[in-house]
Amino acid sequence: MDVAYTRPMAENRAQWGAVVSMALCVSVLIASEFMPVSLLSPIASDLGITEGQTGQAISISGLFAVITSLFVAVVSRRVDRKLVISGFTLTLIVSGLMVTFAPTYPLLMAGRALLGIAIGGFWSMSTSIVMRLVSEREVPKGLAMLNAGNAIAATIAAPLGSFLGTYVGWRGAFFLVVPLALLALVWQWISLPSLPPRGRQRAGVFRLLARPQVVLGMGSILLLFMGQFALFTYLRPFLEGVTGMSVNALSLVYLAMGLAGVGGTWVISRLLETRLFAILATIPLLMAGAAVALVALGAQPFPVSLLLLAWGFFGTAAPVGWGTWLSRTLADDAEAGGGLQVATIQLAITLGAAIGGLLFDAVSWWSPFALAAALLSGSSLMAAAAWRNARMAHTPPG
Repeated sequence: MDVAYTRPMAENRAQWGAVVSMALCVSVLIASEFMPVSLLSPIASDLGITEGQTGQAISISGLFAVITSLFVAVVSRRVDRKLVISGFTLTLIVSGLMVTFAPTYPLLMAGRALLGIAIGGFWSMSTSIVMRLVSEREVPKGLAMLNAGNAIAATIAAPLGSFLGTYVGWRGAFFLVVPLALLALVWQWISLPSLPPRGRQRAGVFRLLARPQVVLGMGSILLLFMGQFALFTYLRPFLEGVTGMSVNALSLVYLAMGLAGVGGTWVISRLLETRLFAILATIPLLMAGAAVALVALGAQPFPVSLLLLAWGFFGTAAPVGWGTWLSRTLADDAEAGGGLQVATIQLAITLGAAIGGLLFDAVSWWSPFALAAALLSGSSLMAAAAWRNARMAHTPPG
């Protein structure tokens, strides 16, 4: 009896160890993706390029994440999932080394493209792997661990990158993610069991777009993240060049935004049960207002800091709302819906950072902020349309 009891307990610990190793990898992936946001100026100076060009380091990782997330399940359908997920973690390590030692802009972009492959592949496979590692009752807890890794990384990536960039340079900041990724890889290899592919892959995720509710929701998500990253990507040159903040001051602003985001996520997640669509429509509208106010008050540090706290509070909470929407709208096809959502978000990050960079270089600092306001307003309108569609279809509006 003791043996029968001890063995399942040991297996359970190993399974949760595998989940934690994946959460660590998620943290490193997200930190690596957003680290350039706070390092645009030093990277541009070192490589002899513009800050707008440097911002494309975020857009290219998003582009490759989109492509990977759409096709990874089909391409790897006959490969053990342990090998697939470990391969993406190894790709993360190679990316980190390439970016750290990149002597030229093209090699920097190549390293960031590899990062996009790792992000798209890892996120697309992570939910199904967690579902196989733990019992059905414990799946929400496992997914919460992954999302915790995402939230922590999103909170600290920008301020940590700014802080490290001051003392060890931007290359040193990127290199420090490599040992963490290596630890995650070793941990995964030890703790993950063999996960042979199972079941038949259904047709691609695009079939979901036959549902009007999905089209409206994904459209709102696209505009939300485009607007968010058209502005957020170019925040450092704005704070340094327009607001006149020092590196230490902007590091504190980034950290405060992250902490505000944690608070916003906690507060808003408790309102989603009964106010889902109202929140989905209101958040981007408030963020659009903040973008307009930043243009008007850009030279005043205190009002700008307050506006960015509000931006962090609402912006970080928005994905939680859309995750809840997905679980309700596509409960019958959540895996495909998750892949489509990952692709939509990464495409939005790509377009937002790319178009914002072009405007930043061609027009002025305020132009990506104005674009963000317009896109976020559109996101609010599409969320409202999704709300109306849900009510007409007699779907509980939340």
